[in-house]
Amino acid sequence: MTTTDPMRGRGRPARHSLDELVEIVATQFIERGYDATSMEDLARATGLTKAALYHHVSGKEQFLRLAVSRGIDLLDQAVTEAEELDAPAVQRLERVVRRSVEVLVDNLPYVTLLLRVRGNTATELWALERRRELDARTAALTAKAAADGDIDPDVDPGLATRLLFGAVNSVTEWYRPGGDLDGARIADTLSRMLVDGLRPRR
Repeated sequence: MTTTDPMRGRGRPARHSLDELVEIVATQFIERGYDATSMEDLARATGLTKAALYHHVSGKEQFLRLAVSRGIDLLDQAVTEAEELDAPAVQRLERVVRRSVEVLVDNLPYVTLLLRVRGNTATELWALERRRELDARTAALTAKAAADGDIDPDVDPGLATRLLFGAVNSVTEWYRPGGDLDGARIADTLSRMLVDGLRPRR
């Protein structure tokens, strides 16, 4: 799908696919903050008129929903893949961490934005609830791994899950595409380090 901005009859048209628009908008929300970003700001950033933007969405909250949905849906898929893996719970837990890092690195604007929502709008409340569901499912894997004897029984599954995701989410603060570290290396190192740290003490 493309959008053509007639620039109100002046200059050359600007064309963007909806995917491109959502990525530009997500970056603006990250840089400016969602509340501080207006549709006029988004029009400037995309090179379109506000009328052209409203052709695609009802307002900036719909843009927010589209952007955070991309992040949360991919993270949900990562957890589902791990849950369905025919392997011990501790290996499935490691897969959750690994795939979550890969999703984050490959979809940095959307996951970064997702992690910054605070519940000030209906969309943000929806996103927070989806994140809590993923936390609960991961905590269940942690609890199963503990029951199997593969994780220290003194470890609280809920707390461990918060710390695991806290470490994964911190990657958004320092990772930049094109640097010396690629996503696969980060995912491998972090998943092994975090899950090995939960194993029983010998």
